[in-house]
Amino acid sequence: MIAVTHLPSPNLQACEKTYVPAASIDVAQARVQHAAYCRLLAELGCEVLVLDCNELHADSTFVEDTAVILDELAVLASMGTVSRRPETDPMRSILSRFRPLETIHLPATLEGGDVLRVGRLLLVGCSRRTNRTGIEALKGIVGRFGYEILPVPVHGCLHLKTACTALPDGRLIVNPNWIELTALSGWEVLAVADSEPWAANLCLVGESIILPAEHEATAEMLRNLGAKIYPVPLSEFAKAEGGATCLSLLIPDSPAKTEGP
Repeated sequence: MIAVTHLPSPNLQACEKTYVPAASIDVAQARVQHAAYCRLLAELGCEVLVLDCNELHADSTFVEDTAVILDELAVLASMGTVSRRPETDPMRSILSRFRPLETIHLPATLEGGDVLRVGRLLLVGCSRRTNRTGIEALKGIVGRFGYEILPVPVHGCLHLKTACTALPDGRLIVNPNWIELTALSGWEVLAVADSEPWAANLCLVGESIILPAEHEATAEMLRNLGAKIYPVPLSEFAKAEGGATCLSLLIPDSPAKTEGP
């Protein structure tokens, strides 16, 4: 598996913030934490690619938002905030090394942090960064390859994966206060503790789960379920409204046979 990451920008303090209070971000410490995150990805079997192509863009370390990676293709995002739109162009040549590319175009907006894949189903957050037009555009692209789309309204956080990610067994871990749970009718969900509202953002690498070391209660809950847990400090990224999934684009080594035209 390839893990595409991006070094934290020296301008990280100027990143876009919507649901978190203003706080001083230690960029040097963020780089230390980012390096530890990348080492962990490597220990879990990933080939880690560390980019610096968007160094001057404050949010560029949250590389997940620039694309949606599937077995057959990569879909380049149409960023929902103006300041982040320049990030996608440099990603085009990088991601084209690994997948054929499709692109979402304005006025459609869609960010990778709003797209959670569970098998051949994509849960897509309708959020402040991803609009209905973006969801329909994604549906038109991925439907050719046999994927289905399930829109999920997001109302208390930036992206769907801030409040909902999947466990290796297919269950969802959620913050029920930040998404419309009725959209997930029929799913088995686990709720994070009220004391750790940001803890539903988990990064899966195979059967292993990366989560911020700061979320101790959630780590304990998952250990009790038999999950393979790998905590890593991510406190500086939390101040920038980021979590464990935000810092990488995971690309499986062997794409499945293309099912579309």
